[in-house]
Amino acid sequence: MGKSHVFEAHSQMPVPAADLFSWHTREGAFERLSPPWETAEVVERSGDGIRPGARVVVRLHLGPIPQRMVAEHTAYVEGSSFQDTQREGPFAKWIHDHRMNPSGPQASVLEDAIQYELPVGALGDTFGGGYARKRLERMFAYRHTLTRADLRRHAAFASQGPLTVAIGGASGMLGSALASFLTTGGHRVKRLVRGRANAARGDISWAPDKGTVDAAGLEDVDAVVHLSGANVGEGRWTEERKQELLKSRTESTRLLCETLARATRKPRVLICASATGYYGSRGDEELTETSSSGDGFLADLTRQWEASTAPAREAGIRVVNLRIGVVLDARGGALAKLALATQAGGGGPVGSGRQWLSWVSLEDVLGLIQFAIFTPSIQGPLNAVSPNAVRQGELAKVLGKVLHRPAVFPLPAAVVKTVFGQMGEETLLSSTHALPTVAQAHNFSFLLPGLEETLRFTLGRTTDGAEYRHG
Repeated sequence: MGKSHVFEAHSQMPVPAADLFSWHTREGAFERLSPPWETAEVVERSGDGIRPGARVVVRLHLGPIPQRMVAEHTAYVEGSSFQDTQREGPFAKWIHDHRMNPSGPQASVLEDAIQYELPVGALGDTFGGGYARKRLERMFAYRHTLTRADLRRHAAFASQGPLTVAIGGASGMLGSALASFLTTGGHRVKRLVRGRANAARGDISWAPDKGTVDAAGLEDVDAVVHLSGANVGEGRWTEERKQELLKSRTESTRLLCETLARATRKPRVLICASATGYYGSRGDEELTETSSSGDGFLADLTRQWEASTAPAREAGIRVVNLRIGVVLDARGGALAKLALATQAGGGGPVGSGRQWLSWVSLEDVLGLIQFAIFTPSIQGPLNAVSPNAVRQGELAKVLGKVLHRPAVFPLPAAVVKTVFGQMGEETLLSSTHALPTVAQAHNFSFLLPGLEETLRFTLGRTTDGAEYRHG
C-alpha cells in the first residue's frame, strides 16, 4: 500500500458562499472545471446532481489508452460543502472535499481538500509523487482562476436576471464551452441540434440543409448565439469545398434569421459568428470594425455570412456579427496542432513569421458573447480579438518558451502553398492586425489579454491562481 497524501488549494472568491456553492451545483460545472489540456469525456451520469449517491462516469485520455473513472458523491451540506470519492480510476484512493466558506458579506473562500494515494504503492510515490503534486497545482490553478472569472462575469449582469439562450453549433469547441459557461451562470440553454432533439433538455431540432427548423422552440428565447459552420482549416479548398464552407454558414444563418423574423416573440439579440478573415490580408494596417472588407475567399465568405443576418436585422432584432480571431485553446483548433508540432521539436515560424496574427483566448470569446448579449448599445460588427495581436513568429517563440521546446524550424511559404494551396495562403500566411475597438470602447475587461499568460493557462503551464498545501 502506498502513502496517503493530502493536497489543499484555497482562493478568495468575489461572491457570497451561497452563490459559490450554487455555481457548483448547476449543469455544466464539471465541464467548466475540466482542464483543456486533459481530455475528459462524460459518458454517463446518474442520481441527483452532486447529492449523495449521484455518480459520473468519465473517459480520461491521459495517454495512448483511455481510462475509465467513476466518481460518486458521498457527502453534501447545502450551501457550504460536498464530497466526491473515486470508485474506479487512475488513483489508488481519491476523496475530494469541496468547501465554500464565508469571507465577509460579498466574498467567500473556495477550499479543495483531497486525500489520495498513488497507484503501484511505494513505487508510485517514488517515481510519481513529485509529478502528481505539480499536476494537482496546475489543475487547481486553472480551476480556481476560471471559477473566480466566471463568478465575476456572471455577477456583473445578475441584476438583469437569467435568460433563455439558444445556441447553434453547440457541439463544437466554442459552442459546448459557451453552453457550460451559461448554464453554470444560471441561464437556460436550448441547443439547436441536427437529428432527434432531446425535448426534456429543451433541444431544438433543425436541418439547415433541408431548410427546416422547429420554430416553436425558438419562441421563448431571449437571445440566440449562432456558431455553426464547417471548419475552414480542414482540407484543400477545392471549388466543391468552398461551396460547402459557404453554404454551411449562409444557408443555416439565413434559415435561422428568417425564422426569428417571423416569430411572435422575437429574441432581444442575435449573436452570429463571423471572422477576422473579413478584412483579408492587409500587412501592417490596423483594422477596426469600421475598416473595409478585403480580398480573397475568406473575405468574400464572411461578407456573405454577415449579409445573411439581414432578415433578423430588418425585423428589428439587434444583431451582432462576432468577427472572431484565431482562438487559442488546448482543446483544438490552431493551438492544438501548433503545440503538437512544438512538443515534437518541430515548432517555428510559418513563412516569414512577420504576418500579424489576431488571436483571442476561448475564455474571452465567451466573455465577449455574454457582454454583447447584455449590452444593448453593441450591434453590428464586433472584433473578438485580444488587444495584443502578435506576429506569427512571436507566437512560435512564446509557445516554445512555454513548452520548453525549440521553435527554430521554419515552415517555408513555398511549402505551405504547395501542400495547402489557397487555404494555407489565406489562413497561415495572411497578415491581419485587428483591434477590439468596440469592446474596449464599452470597457470590456479581458481575462487573458497577453499571449504568454493565455498559453500557460490553457496548456496547464502555470501554478498561479491559488494557494496550496501538501501533506
